[in-house]
Amino acid sequence: MEAQAPWRVLEFYSGIGGMRYSLASSGVRVEVVEAFDINDVANDVYERNFGHRPCQGNIQTLTASDLDKYKAHAWLLSPPCQPYTRQGLQKHSADARAFSFIKILNLMQNMNFPPQMLFVENVVGFEVSDTHDQLIEVLSSLNFNTQEFILSPLQFGVPYSRPRYFCLAKHESMCFHNPSVNNKLLRTPTCLTLNSSTTQNSYEQNEDVLEVVCKPIRDFLEIHIMDTVDQDCSATTSDCKFRPAAFEKAGGCTPSETGSHDYIVPLSLIERWGNAMDIVYPESKRCCCFTKSYYRYVKGTGSLLATSKDHKPVPKENLEFSSLNELGLRFFSPREVANLHSFPSSFCFPDHISLRQQYAMLGNSLSVAVVAPLLHYLFAEI
Repeated sequence: MEAQAPWRVLEFYSGIGGMRYSLASSGVRVEVVEAFDINDVANDVYERNFGHRPCQGNIQTLTASDLDKYKAHAWLLSPPCQPYTRQGLQKHSADARAFSFIKILNLMQNMNFPPQMLFVENVVGFEVSDTHDQLIEVLSSLNFNTQEFILSPLQFGVPYSRPRYFCLAKHESMCFHNPSVNNKLLRTPTCLTLNSSTTQNSYEQNEDVLEVVCKPIRDFLEIHIMDTVDQDCSATTSDCKFRPAAFEKAGGCTPSETGSHDYIVPLSLIERWGNAMDIVYPESKRCCCFTKSYYRYVKGTGSLLATSKDHKPVPKENLEFSSLNELGLRFFSPREVANLHSFPSSFCFPDHISLRQQYAMLGNSLSVAVVAPLLHYLFAEI
């Protein structure tokens, strides 16, 4: 019996390869016929890990005939999130960074070989934007059914709070395994089991409950950094060899130039921002979302890890400055952030990518643990 040909896939806004890793992890037989991204540095990382350099340039310059030539069955898109974030101006479709996504949507209506499936990932907030309205309008006009989700890695056993919006769309000539949730927005992954009899929303719970089923953060850490940092900070952070000036310099370091001490949080930052820091411990089962500004700033950009073996977890409201100073606080390393994004151990950055660039690109990436089962569900045939 002849094997079925792989699905032909186009990747838009391919970044450092999170979607590509999710495809590999999903078990779906696909061929990525092309990837597109305007970011030169992200394309260096993608090429280093997949041996193919994405098509670089403004996606807005693509035409319907350009896309027709790929004869892709599916489009996977992770467009810029800045127009929809709570911290941004929330200009939605009026933001220039939304233009390319809207252009691609409109091209679908003029194609001879439009995709049969679509997958869109973005921040929570996208679902209430006028860009979302345009997405649904275009898909409806082309006779697509949609299933939308807001999901977090916490719901998949990963101790990482990063809720994101996802839209899965299939042409009406194809069917979802659970059509009863067509055109609905779900906050539970239970329908992804491909078992239509599954009706319990077992993940319709708050994050405190979800933490119980998550692995500890310890399982995602680089042991050699834990040991070295604990030795460097065995007294207090003020005794560490790490200084603010060195901290600024470390941000420009490449992987081969980075040492364990580069992740220690300077005393000056603890003095200024200690009350605003999200502090977790190796045994914790939840950490905050890492943003592209992690390592540049400590407030609201991601969790910090307490490494001192002499201190047990203490509620933040009970911590005094002197206690904070003795926790041996450090940043998660890029490899650890990648681990929490469920990237494979084979993933790496080219040696010319600076520490700050690594954090920025990881902050713009996605969770393989969440996206892989969504893609498996999207591509599943009845």
